[in-house]
Amino acid sequence: MAIATLATWHHLVSTRDTRGLADLLADGVVFHSPVVHTPQVGKPVTSQYLAAAFHVFFNESFRYVRETTGPSSAVLEFQVEIDGIAVNGIDSFQWDADGRITEFKVFIRPLKAINLVHQKMAAMLQARQP
Repeated sequence: MAIATLATWHHLVSTRDTRGLADLLADGVVFHSPVVHTPQVGKPVTSQYLAAAFHVFFNESFRYVRETTGPSSAVLEFQVEIDGIAVNGIDSFQWDADGRITEFKVFIRPLKAINLVHQKMAAMLQARQP
């Protein structure tokens, strides 16, 4: 299942296709943002955060530079440049026996990058509010 889950994730990232998130996320998925204090629980809110992240992070400079996987988890290190600032981070996620992601954590460095991502994600999430 690890190969299928990771292949699906990489496909969504490479195509910037947020429509596939619904099938990849478990109903009770828990999302840990690098800038939000409390975990965000559930597929709708996690989909919202990840869809915003697709717009903020996945530009032409985005690339995964390291990948460590286990039977039901992966840690993917990424690099991207956003508004001239080099961002280095990690996507860490776990999935269930059905291959659906149950936990997603994002870590970002340095502080300048965290502040920029906070600003951009807040603007993107605000723009998506009804």
